[in-house]
Amino acid sequence: MNVNFKGIDIIISILIVGIVILMVIPIPPFLLDFLQFFNIALSIVILLSTLYIKRALDISIFPSLLLITTLFRLALNVSSTRLILLEGKNFEGKVVKAFGDFVVGGNYIVGLIIFLVLVIIQFLVITKGTERIAEVAARFTLDAMPGKQMSIDADLSAGLISEEEARQRREDIRREADFYGAMDGASKFVRGDAIAGLIITLIDIVGGILIGVLQQGLDFGEAAELFALLTIGDGLVAQIPALLISTSAGMIVSRTASKDNFGKDLLEQLTSDYKVLSITGSLILFLGLFTPLPIFPSLVLGGSLLYLGYSTRKVQKTHLEYQTVGQAGTVETKYPQKTVPLSPPLTTPEEVSEIIQGDTIEVDIGYGLIPLADPNQGGDLLDRITVVRKQLAYELGIIVPPIRIRDSVLLSSNEYVIKLKGVEVGRFELIPERLLAINSGMASEELPGIKTKEPSFGLTAYWIDERLKDEAVEKGYTTVDAPSVFATHLSETIKKYAHEIVGIKELEIMVDGLRVNYASLVDTLIPTMLKMHELKNVINGLLYEKISVRNLPLIFESLIESVDKYGNNIEKLIEEVRISLGRQIVESIKSDDGQLHVVALDPNVEKKISNSIVARNSDRVLVLDPEYSNVLVGKIAKALENMMMKGYNPVIICSKSIRYPFSRFILKYIQNISIIAYEEVPHETSLSVEEIVEV
Repeated sequence: MNVNFKGIDIIISILIVGIVILMVIPIPPFLLDFLQFFNIALSIVILLSTLYIKRALDISIFPSLLLITTLFRLALNVSSTRLILLEGKNFEGKVVKAFGDFVVGGNYIVGLIIFLVLVIIQFLVITKGTERIAEVAARFTLDAMPGKQMSIDADLSAGLISEEEARQRREDIRREADFYGAMDGASKFVRGDAIAGLIITLIDIVGGILIGVLQQGLDFGEAAELFALLTIGDGLVAQIPALLISTSAGMIVSRTASKDNFGKDLLEQLTSDYKVLSITGSLILFLGLFTPLPIFPSLVLGGSLLYLGYSTRKVQKTHLEYQTVGQAGTVETKYPQKTVPLSPPLTTPEEVSEIIQGDTIEVDIGYGLIPLADPNQGGDLLDRITVVRKQLAYELGIIVPPIRIRDSVLLSSNEYVIKLKGVEVGRFELIPERLLAINSGMASEELPGIKTKEPSFGLTAYWIDERLKDEAVEKGYTTVDAPSVFATHLSETIKKYAHEIVGIKELEIMVDGLRVNYASLVDTLIPTMLKMHELKNVINGLLYEKISVRNLPLIFESLIESVDKYGNNIEKLIEEVRISLGRQIVESIKSDDGQLHVVALDPNVEKKISNSIVARNSDRVLVLDPEYSNVLVGKIAKALENMMMKGYNPVIICSKSIRYPFSRFILKYIQNISIIAYEEVPHETSLSVEEIVEV
């Protein structure tokens, strides 16, 4: 609930000043009772608030609140001390008397012991621990700031977050560092408060005995009992709220970020493994039955733990399905069960829809990989899929449909399969407890581990123990964990088949998004000039060669101009759009030196290709003699390999008239290369022809 009282800042300022005045001006006993009750209530509110927060910054005022509550307790100590010493046996403070008479049974020796125990607990256990945790948290938070800032900058550069979100994250990092730094200093208040409480109590007892004997005519024993009981009652009234607030401070600095409050986290995390509960319950029962320990508590507690363990195991064995927020993906685990059909199968549209292939992208995983996909077991596979979908949206400009993840008994324990429209397009086996050391060409030595091929690019790799990470990095290997291997493999697979993933449904979402700011462009092109399926063919033609279609406004403008010239000739439309996107295309394939390095085709080769292009239906297809084709592909591959050895991107340049059929031909033999037309290169681009292919 958001509270917005007018003038609340003035009221709070007056109350804080009033705390200081409280130390100087005497107050009546009834007001002292009220303020001491208020102190206890405030400390309980603070403690419960710390149990319900999900991260420390949710109660960022705590360091200042700690100072104010400490000052408030000291002010109450001064006020109560004044009244106890002035009034002696006529003291009417009911809260202090209740703690002195009821809580410790009127025995000041017992009261003194309880008081000392509370002070020791607060000072040596809670406060010391809180102070140390706050100090370490502040240090590590400050040390981690540069890395977190770089991570935010990287996400912003990749388009994963907006400028506003990046600004908010930077502000949260700054506030987090300020908070833990303030908590490191504020914890000193708690320690000082405990010491001050002990000293004040001793002074009050000695002062009370002197006043009782010298001024109020009491004998030494009577004075000692009276003032010791009242002083210890007063000390307990102050120390219990102090203990609650110091516990709150410890809860805050020791609590990491969470999705739920402390109570839910406590229940979920302590009851997540049925084996722990079952073993503990059995041990408690054993202690009660075979040792002198009382049997009734052991039967109740042991039996409860065993029942809870049994219930947890039963729940974990049941059918499990996860629905991700925002349709990032779905996880299903299914076990074969015998069922008796109550009606003939496939008689309703709903039953038929269940067997029709409706998922564009699916991932089947072995049972050993379920923990990676289960958020309740700490798995973050669904979050990684969300990041992949968002990253591809910014990189290629496409809408990746929801990705379904489900377990399969047909796979080995740690194996997964990526399917596109029900057909396998990728498969790999992970080892979750190991790292994958990938040789990107920089390493010459082998590593002790399980040799394999990295699934995304086919590079030599080794599954190694985490202890060998530093050694692998020193030898030139790149090390990644199992979930990162999966995420990269999925991302590269989607890029490779992006032209098959974007269908009418996904394209309609993209067009609707464009309509928000460019309604006239959309209405001009669709459906008057091009039908939706024709636009899909153009978009997929661009994605086939990994050309980003994020700049839809420019693509639509180019199509509007080109349709008038070429009608619905998809090849011509694609080539015209590519020329419009020329600067974007060239910028993405430039080498690190800022130049565009290419392999060109000899004019005779281009003439041979041009003469070998034949029309089939609405497409033009390159049909070469097999012998000539093998020689041409071999020489192009060799030329591109020479370019890559120099550190340049593999790019072929040719005439616009042959580019489209030639690219479809060569990409069947050599993947992950770019084929551009001379017309696509902006005039200001520095072009360097590294080699000319002759046959």
